[in-house]
Amino acid sequence: MKTVKFFYAHTTQDLEVPDDTPVLTSNVDKLASDKKGIEIVREAMEHPIDSPRLSELARGKKDCVIIISDHTRPVPSRDILPNMIRELREGSPEIDITLLVSTGFHRPTTTAELEGKLGKELYEEFKDRIVVHDAHNPATNVKVGVLPSGPDCILDKVAVNASLLIAEGFIEPHFFAGFSGGRKSILPGVADAVTVMGNHCSKFIDSPFSRTGILDHNPMHEDMLAAARMANLAYIVNVVIDENKKTVAAFAGNFETAHRKGCDFIAEYVCVKPAYADIVITTNGGYPLDQNAYQSPKGMTAAEATVKENGVIIMLASCSDGTGGDFFYHIIADEPDIETAYRKFLATPQEKTAPDQWCSQILARIVRRHKVIFVANADQKEMIEGLKMEYAPDLATAYGRAREIMGEDASLTCIPNGISVVVRE
Repeated sequence: MKTVKFFYAHTTQDLEVPDDTPVLTSNVDKLASDKKGIEIVREAMEHPIDSPRLSELARGKKDCVIIISDHTRPVPSRDILPNMIRELREGSPEIDITLLVSTGFHRPTTTAELEGKLGKELYEEFKDRIVVHDAHNPATNVKVGVLPSGPDCILDKVAVNASLLIAEGFIEPHFFAGFSGGRKSILPGVADAVTVMGNHCSKFIDSPFSRTGILDHNPMHEDMLAAARMANLAYIVNVVIDENKKTVAAFAGNFETAHRKGCDFIAEYVCVKPAYADIVITTNGGYPLDQNAYQSPKGMTAAEATVKENGVIIMLASCSDGTGGDFFYHIIADEPDIETAYRKFLATPQEKTAPDQWCSQILARIVRRHKVIFVANADQKEMIEGLKMEYAPDLATAYGRAREIMGEDASLTCIPNGISVVVRE
């Protein structure tokens, strides 16, 4: 027997399984480096991809906006931002730097979360120059064009009015955009609700190209690229992190080509073959992405790609922050059954996309085909059941229940971190 550790909040939930049980993991840890993350980033910035050095881009600029990630993303900002700030000031010593938090459709990032992310020193220096994006406030956003798919491209005025717009980020598999990072700092990062909902429409979510690890022909990715061009995103620094959230690689420069190089790089380490099984256990990688149910379909899509038809998926996510969005919850919870909810998603035209519909649609796609047993904090039982899934208080209970459903001889596949792998043939 062997022990498999599944990420959950700030710890793990462990399960003893037979030695021959498939465990699908990325090989990112093979990138382990003796160098510190801040050094890895600095070296990448010294050799930017298809771009001048950031110090050169800063010359003659009076101001710069750095788009930073919010509390739901484990981006190692303490490795990235000091390097960016240093180069900006080398090129323009008096440059006025603002940090714009790319919340997308998430709740606002709190002061405590910002200080935890940036560190006390950096937070104290910039606390009066931090702007938290609000997708739901039209007064703070402005139209800059029209997306290829038709909706208006409306972005945060702070980003649009910047003399120089740059962004930090990290690259990992993404359940409908292919990979995170790059252009996502703009859309959905600092986009208005109208633009996000147009891009995240049911038709696009239903596309076979809007899947984990796919960029080519992905309609959502194409809209995101267009939005970043309209925003004049001039430069990015994106990193790759290991299972311990440590920086192991970095890519700096042009937001399209540097990001694509980073995606191609990480694909070599995260793509794994399916190991089809009756029961598949997955997670959202622990904190911070397992804070709410809204994020949970990300890890579930990894299991979806390797569970047998009508199999059981066990999902672990603490959901300490609840649903992650009332709209996300009620779109499913207020319907009599999952099939009714799913049909409504597919029938929704682009201009009528509801907030958070995309995550609900993916969740419904999975739940209608497979039994999902969801391990979360005890106070989230009612919420999990409202989303048409079965609640379990811990992994042992969930696995026992799965074997009741599928039989004692049921096959098992383990995915300790569902957001770190791309499962495909």
